[in-house]
Amino acid sequence: MPSHRHTISSTTRATIARLAQPPRIEDTHPLAARFVYSLRLIAVHDQAKRDPVPELATRLGSVETAAKALALAQAIRRTWPEDIHIARFCCGLMSHDEATVAAMVTGAATRDRAGFEAAVSGLVRPDRLHRLWDATLGLVAAEMRAA
Repeated sequence: MPSHRHTISSTTRATIARLAQPPRIEDTHPLAARFVYSLRLIAVHDQAKRDPVPELATRLGSVETAAKALALAQAIRRTWPEDIHIARFCCGLMSHDEATVAAMVTGAATRDRAGFEAAVSGLVRPDRLHRLWDATLGLVAAEMRAA
């Protein structure tokens, strides 16, 4: 019986290695890192059935920024195909979902619509992208006003 050997390209090996290494939060754009932490805080408050806005406002330095972070979290909830995996608040590593969200926020923060769309390509339906883009730009604008 002949044996069939599957060869894995160096690109595929590199992709697998990259996926095996969780991304670090400190390696992301600062606004993306702040939002990932905001997502974690929102998740903790959701679990406790408490309003996250007061603590978000304290941590983010602005009620407007807190409201925009919550609005983006809700937009993600409505457009993502399933619940996103959130790491523990104290963890310096990001889940793959958090890394995707961080890439999305980085795209908006740098006004790179193509990068934003590439981050969620194949994950979010194209007809829902505008909601995410608008909510992400809203957060970025609030962050810039608060700075």
